[in-house]
Amino acid sequence: MTVLEGLIGQINSILWDYLLIYLLIGLGLWFTIRSRFVQFRLIGEMVRLLGGKAETKTDKKGVSSFQAFCISLASRVGTGNLAGVAFAISVGGPGAVFWMWLIALLGAASGFVESTLAQIYKVKDGDTFRGGPAYYMEKALNKRWMGVLFSILITLCFGLVFNSVQANTIALAYEPFGMDRMMMGLILAAVVAVIIFGGVKRIAQTAQVIVPIMAVLYILLAFYILVKNFSQIPDVLALIFNSAFGLKEVAGGGIGVALSEGIKRGLFSNEAGMGSAPNAAATANVSHPVKQGLIQTLGVFTDTLIICSSTAFIILLSGQHASSSDGIQLTQDALATQVGSWAGVFVAVAILLFAFSSLIGNYYYGETNIEFINTHKGWLTAYRLAVLGMIIFGAVTKINIVWSLADVFMGSMALLNLIAIALLGPIAFAALKDYLRQKKEGKDPVFHVTNIPHLKNVECWDTDESENKNKQAQA
Repeated sequence: MTVLEGLIGQINSILWDYLLIYLLIGLGLWFTIRSRFVQFRLIGEMVRLLGGKAETKTDKKGVSSFQAFCISLASRVGTGNLAGVAFAISVGGPGAVFWMWLIALLGAASGFVESTLAQIYKVKDGDTFRGGPAYYMEKALNKRWMGVLFSILITLCFGLVFNSVQANTIALAYEPFGMDRMMMGLILAAVVAVIIFGGVKRIAQTAQVIVPIMAVLYILLAFYILVKNFSQIPDVLALIFNSAFGLKEVAGGGIGVALSEGIKRGLFSNEAGMGSAPNAAATANVSHPVKQGLIQTLGVFTDTLIICSSTAFIILLSGQHASSSDGIQLTQDALATQVGSWAGVFVAVAILLFAFSSLIGNYYYGETNIEFINTHKGWLTAYRLAVLGMIIFGAVTKINIVWSLADVFMGSMALLNLIAIALLGPIAFAALKDYLRQKKEGKDPVFHVTNIPHLKNVECWDTDESENKNKQAQA
């Protein structure tokens, strides 16, 4: 182990073993109680809103609510769903799956808070919107330095480090089929360039097509495997829970490893509380911030409880979790035992779709934060070129410490964002109260700044209902 790897390992230990695990679980639990279990009691409303009931009817700025959902899901649904889950199981054992579920169930409340805040404090960006943690750190907390620091961390983490990992995974998946890794990197960079130079609407349109297709295909395959092995499902569930709480694991210290890996990979996958998804949530054109907060909450469940669980059950049903394989190789081996040798081809295609969608979703998170720091187009152009360069670099290199570096940046981002939403949570809960009040009165909820007393530095919401009517009359 090099000195650098040792230093990164120590930083990760401090972040994850002493700070983030307690913050993620503690705040998730507090937000769940404070919102009266919003992530569970309003699931029906989340699905209804995703069906097109969230957008404003008079203002066509921004991307659609569903497109914003797809941008965030594009970043969430990536190699973490195939390789990350496998890595968590290989390191932390089957019990890691339970902790992955737990962080999703509790973290969904954190996801609701951060995405609702992103909507409240979003800003205009031509005929679209942008926003996220950096914006509510500056506007609501009056701490621009905190927003700038967050912007730097998320740009490095998602735009550069995570994208090099995604490109590397795609290149490795296609290398056995004779595809040169440099050529794959160049092809990926070229296609991504066409999309990212087209702006947020093109990113949203691309994500809207890719994400549903890739998710449905993978879930259908997992469903087939579950049906095929239906009688073994109780045994797999017992294995997960026994490994999470069993006496053997307690004696061997396995619970700590399972908890750490499950929460770490769960956060990497669903991003609840990390501060990344709010950047996508802010782009949506909705009539009330809570609408997008609820839709983004549904994204946490979609990612972890459905897609990540699919990978976990495929691996555990195959019995391959006890093998020496890890990462994407473990997922490929597990699928091969269930559907035959063509599993390698299927995983290669799935990885291409999963990781490519993450490339464009990750890119957008960096773009909106670059614009927070400095709106000069030269900075954005430099960032775009850096992203393309990291895609090519990631495709051809052996990434040894990138995952550890990603954990450092991810953990630092999450720490800053969790502090911010802990302080700003009451604003999100006030917005939720206003939303439910209007629903109870039989209205389609519409948000105005005066709906929450003493709300300041809000740019994109009308002051009161009369102002909104005047705008409609002028239109």
